[in-house]
Amino acid sequence: MLYGTPRLEPVDLDVLEQVDAMRDQLRHAVQQAPMKWTQDLRKALTASAIAASNTIEGYRVDAKDVADLMDGERDVEASDENKAETLAYQQAMTYIQSLHDVADFYYSKELLNSLHWMLQGHHHPIKTAGQWRKTSIRITAPGDELATDYEGPDQELVPGLMAELVAWLNGGDLDSHVLIRAAMAHLNLVKIHPWSDGNGRMSRSLQTLLIARGGVLAPEFSSIEEWLGMPGNTWEYYKVLREVGGPVWSPERDTLPWIKFNLLAYHQQAQRVQRRVDRSNECWMQLMEAAEAGGITERQVTALHEVAMTGRVRRSRYEKAEAINTQQATRDMQALTRSGLLTAVGQTKGRYYVAGPAFPQNVLATAQRPHTITNPYSA
Repeated sequence: MLYGTPRLEPVDLDVLEQVDAMRDQLRHAVQQAPMKWTQDLRKALTASAIAASNTIEGYRVDAKDVADLMDGERDVEASDENKAETLAYQQAMTYIQSLHDVADFYYSKELLNSLHWMLQGHHHPIKTAGQWRKTSIRITAPGDELATDYEGPDQELVPGLMAELVAWLNGGDLDSHVLIRAAMAHLNLVKIHPWSDGNGRMSRSLQTLLIARGGVLAPEFSSIEEWLGMPGNTWEYYKVLREVGGPVWSPERDTLPWIKFNLLAYHQQAQRVQRRVDRSNECWMQLMEAAEAGGITERQVTALHEVAMTGRVRRSRYEKAEAINTQQATRDMQALTRSGLLTAVGQTKGRYYVAGPAFPQNVLATAQRPHTITNPYSA
C-alpha cells in the first residue's frame, strides 16, 4: 500500500487552474523568445535547480559556479566534494531532461536504480549505489542528529514497495493532474527511502521527470527544486514531510497538506520563472537597441545578456554559446573590455567578466527589477 492521492478541495482546484494558466503563458512566451537567450535561461534554471537541491542536502555551490561546472570549468569556488556532487546531479538531471519526449518511455526499477547510480555512483561501494538498501534507515531531524524524524520501512519490504510504486507510476491515478501525480511520486519515493543515500534528490528528480513527461513545459522550466532550496521553504518542506509522512511508514495518513504545499510551490515557482522570462526578454531588446547605437555585434549581445541576467560571463561559455573558436571569443571579450562594457576579474585561469562602467544602466536596472511573489492561498 502506498500513500494515496487525496481529493482536492475547491481552493486547491482553483490554485491548480491558476498554475495551468501560468504554465501555458510561459510556454508561449518561451516559444516566441529569441533562441539564444532562451538557451541561456534554460541553463541558468537548470543550474539553480541543481544548486538548490544539493543545498538541501548540505552541498553548497553557488548557482553561477554550478553553471560553470556544467560548461566544463573546474576553477570555481567549491570543494572537491561539492564539485563531485554537483557534476553527479548534473548527469542525472541531464538524462531526466532528455526523457521528456521519449515515445516508448516507461518507468522501471532499472531506470530508478540507474538514475541513482548517476547521482551516487561516485560513492560506491562505501555507500552502495544503484541498488536497494540492505539495512534499516533512520532520518534525523534537521540540526539534531540524535533526534529521529522518520524511520523508513524495513529493508525486506523495499523491493515490494518499489514494485508497487513503479506499477503506479506507469498506470496509477492516470486521471489525476500530472502535477498532483508528480507530487505523490515524490512523497512515496522519499518515504520508502529505498537507497542508503541520495533519496531526497532522487525523489525531487522523480517529481521533475513526471512534470517534464507531462509535456506542457520544457523540463528546465518545470522543476520546483529551486523553490524548495530557498531557506524558509526548505524548513517548510521538512515540516510537511514530517507531518504527512508520520514517524514511520504509514500510508493511511492524509496527504492533502502535502499536495497543498506542492501547489504553493508550483504556483510561486511559475511566478518566479515568468518574472525572469519577462526581465530576460526586456534585457535582450534593450541590448539590441544599444548594439545598434554603439557598434556592438549581435553575437556580443549574447555575452552582455548573460552578464545582465547572471552577473558574469566566462569566455569559454560565450565561445560555446556562439559556436566560435577561442581566438574569436577572446577578441570579442577584449573589445568589450576596452569599450568599458565589461570588466575582467581574476587571472587567465578562472577569469570571468562582469559589467563594466559603460554597461547600459537601463539594462542592469531591468535585470535587477524587484518583483512580488504572491501566495495563492491567501489572496
